[in-house]
Amino acid sequence: MTLAKRIAAKRAEQQRGFSDVEEWGEADNPLRLYFNEVSARDIEKVQRKYPNFLAEPSMSAMVEMIIVKCEDEAGEKAFTLEDKAILLGEPVSVIAKVFGSIFDTDSTEDHLKN
Repeated sequence: MTLAKRIAAKRAEQQRGFSDVEEWGEADNPLRLYFNEVSARDIEKVQRKYPNFLAEPSMSAMVEMIIVKCEDEAGEKAFTLEDKAILLGEPVSVIAKVFGSIFDTDSTEDHLKN
């Protein structure tokens, strides 16, 4: 097995992070969004549309990263580009919270402790 394939296999074994979004939940249950760590490929994808993404992320770029990264419990995409207009209508605090959690490097165990 090549070094690159071993790296890819190790990445596939990593646990997903998650963010509980009370504002998007139902009743007393927050919506739990899952995601893997942000990769160089993810950054490249968003930077194609938003070249200054890392230096000055706009709300549109933040929503774009949420669309790229967030999944449901089964690993299916939580959002599509068709959802972008709806997400842009959400409060800045909620978008910032979800976006920030995607970049948070704490492990799932650390999230569960809090």
